[in-house]
Amino acid sequence: MKKKPTTLKPKVASRRRPRQPAERATSFPSPQTLKAHLDTIVVGQERAKRTLAVAVANHYARIDGNDRRIADPDLAGVTIEKANILLIGPTGCGKTHILKALAEKLNIPLSIGDATSLTEAGYVGQDVETLLRDLIRAADDDIEAAQRGIIFIDEFDKLRGTSENVRTTRDVGGQGVQQAILKMIEGSIVNVPTGGGRLHPHEETEAIDTTNILIICGGAFVDLEEIVAERLPHRKGSELMQHVMPRDLTRFGIIPELVGRLPVVTALNPLSLPDLEAILTEPKNALAKQYRKQCLLLGFDVEFTSCSIKTIASAAMKMETGARGLRSVIEAVMLDVQFAANPGRRYV
Repeated sequence: MKKKPTTLKPKVASRRRPRQPAERATSFPSPQTLKAHLDTIVVGQERAKRTLAVAVANHYARIDGNDRRIADPDLAGVTIEKANILLIGPTGCGKTHILKALAEKLNIPLSIGDATSLTEAGYVGQDVETLLRDLIRAADDDIEAAQRGIIFIDEFDKLRGTSENVRTTRDVGGQGVQQAILKMIEGSIVNVPTGGGRLHPHEETEAIDTTNILIICGGAFVDLEEIVAERLPHRKGSELMQHVMPRDLTRFGIIPELVGRLPVVTALNPLSLPDLEAILTEPKNALAKQYRKQCLLLGFDVEFTSCSIKTIASAAMKMETGARGLRSVIEAVMLDVQFAANPGRRYV
């Protein structure tokens, strides 16, 4: 006997065990508090950290704010619209790292999805609804907590449309997926499959309200710099990406409706050699600290000299994968040491 799909309910309530609540009411963190937390975890990217701190603080103040504290009668009943975010930056510059740090500070669920795996309904791949299903799982199946969470759609630039050219086939992974994401961003009640697959007409579903889910899109946007340079010929390098305008994104291939729903745009800079050196030693979870702790768990100690830090950072810089290259280099360096190390020894 086939199961009937559940009907939409006017109110979406959690039927699962409650998640530990994030900071509520008047206790939501200020932008300065969020920025200070990011400074202990993320190296550089000052402008991006400041922008994200303000945007995220505004979002949760909008959700948790108490209208009774506002005396101006002209503001009574005024609805603050959700301001979703677009992050622009090369691979390995820290987009995902920053968002994980913010979610940790706010104690909210975070779902990270890859736009390249998304396709229009009816094609092989994942539906946009799977992003919401993953968010519910990140919230330990607590719908109420998921409805206050964050969804990060990485590789968003890969969804650029191809409207300049005549298409002979369906745009399975481009503008069609942008339209599907737009529905989720606008704030609506979406049916999410409870199983592990795609949404099926006869599959059991549960409804989730996306009104207060913060959507953050990110990508490298490789060709966007050339579009901005045509408009601002006197600016060069990474400075260009700090001046991206909505019309630049539309020319790049993002549909205007979606551009309008991503009002907060910030660009992250490529990591420099000093940045990579700092990532190895300065943050709370710096890689050098992680590997030293790992070695101590194995019974021996290890020390990274300043010269080795510079050499590791230089090798990672040549890989052109940002901070991701650091771990690859250290793994290669530490392999023989960890394999043959004697307990109680200290290696330099």
